[in-house]
Amino acid sequence: MSGYRPTWLDEELDSLRELARAFCEKELAPNAERFVEQHQVDRDLWNKAGELGLLCMSVPQEYGGGGGTFAHEAVLLEEQSRVGDSAWGAGLHNCIVAHYLLSYGTEAQKKQWLPKMASGEVVGAIAMTEPGTGSDLQNVKARAVRDGDEYVINGAKTFITNGQQADLVIVVVKTDARKKASGISLMLVEADRGGFRRGQALNKIGQKGQDTSELFFEDVRVPLSNLLGTEEGQGFIQLMQQLPQERLMIAVTGVAMMEEALAQTITYTKEREAFGKPIFEFQNTKFTLAEAATDTHVARVFVDSCIERHLKGELDIQTVAMAKWWVTERASEVADECLQLFGGYGYMTEYPISRMWVDARVQKIYAGTNEIMKEIIARTL
Repeated sequence: MSGYRPTWLDEELDSLRELARAFCEKELAPNAERFVEQHQVDRDLWNKAGELGLLCMSVPQEYGGGGGTFAHEAVLLEEQSRVGDSAWGAGLHNCIVAHYLLSYGTEAQKKQWLPKMASGEVVGAIAMTEPGTGSDLQNVKARAVRDGDEYVINGAKTFITNGQQADLVIVVVKTDARKKASGISLMLVEADRGGFRRGQALNKIGQKGQDTSELFFEDVRVPLSNLLGTEEGQGFIQLMQQLPQERLMIAVTGVAMMEEALAQTITYTKEREAFGKPIFEFQNTKFTLAEAATDTHVARVFVDSCIERHLKGELDIQTVAMAKWWVTERASEVADECLQLFGGYGYMTEYPISRMWVDARVQKIYAGTNEIMKEIIARTL
């Protein structure tokens, strides 16, 4: 909104925004249809981003990263959302996979993988969800059984972002099938390991340019050194510690999408005429946009508050759960109301509002469904 500027922004981030916006407008927006047709971005997109320093910006420079913070990642996420791109899995690569390695990896693991992720040589993915297990991570069926100086991994994962292009996958497995949370571990699996197989990119109703995939592990052998953490059984705690940043990431993209949907709809309704005057002049249009503008500004202030707290290490689990569910609910509603104001054109895929509308829907599902978010909040009441 006019006159509002988040306190977490500074001149360095303003300069980064200019770079990120130029990159997204040049490399993402013009190629959206091709990404949809091939169900994935171009592989060299990662290398181009790495050359500009847009990968792993919140990873320390000693590991090849930019030495920045989540604020740097948030700027890129916002600019990606503003061009309407949902194909490039950079957020997961930068904010999630890299930070599991940074937080729990050995020095050898960090030095082996993080510089390559920062350059774009290696694309990262994390495999949590299974065909029969979504938010209930304690009951994953994938197994890692120790055999001498190796683990043997068997199982299947689904809905995995970057699944077709990933060179390194963090896999959630049970190392002790008798236990629930305390039996879970995280394993690093290189994509060239024998027994690792990718299914086809899944055909989704939205985010069609993203290579969301099934992954299969059939007697995949990895060395004991591929365990993430100092011992087995730490995986569930690691997941719970990292999921808040993933949920904040979704809130950031959600509010940026709301802002773009609102801006495009205001422009359209002021240009489009019906009954001899712009659609914007009708009271229903003005009231609908006033409500959408209010929801969007409230979401922006809330998300900015969460970012500020996260940068200080003060963002708690229940607050980010609130942000994740509330912003994604509002994002879907704003996209729907805005699409309605486009009339029949809103239903045409060449109009960005149609893609925003369908892409927004999954935000209420992934990184823990909104119902799970409310359960998390309720436990603190």
